[in-house]
Amino acid sequence: MIILYKIAIAVSSLAFIFYGFNCLYSRSMRNEFKRFGLTDGQRKLTGILQLAGGLGLLVGYFQSIYILIAAAFGLCLLMILGFGVRLKVKDGILESLPSLIFAIINAYIGLITFTNIPV
Repeated sequence: MIILYKIAIAVSSLAFIFYGFNCLYSRSMRNEFKRFGLTDGQRKLTGILQLAGGLGLLVGYFQSIYILIAAAFGLCLLMILGFGVRLKVKDGILESLPSLIFAIINAYIGLITFTNIPV
């Protein structure tokens, strides 16, 4: 169980760091956000939140479980909103599924960490 937890943190943190940079600097992501009906400011905010969340998972794992919990639940919420945007623009299930999967992964990370806080 602990190995699944560690893999989830590693995969999620690296994915969000990568995706956050893409969100900020990739032309294709600019076009995607236009297609979603979102502004350039919303794209930049999304990229910054993804970078912060990905880094928060890593820093939190090594330094503070409270940072880890905040990052995991923050990314979960961000992905639920992303899933909603995908549904709103009528993307198919295959295009929408990654956001839902990452929401579930980060909910798992947050819940496991939260339930294991020493009292």
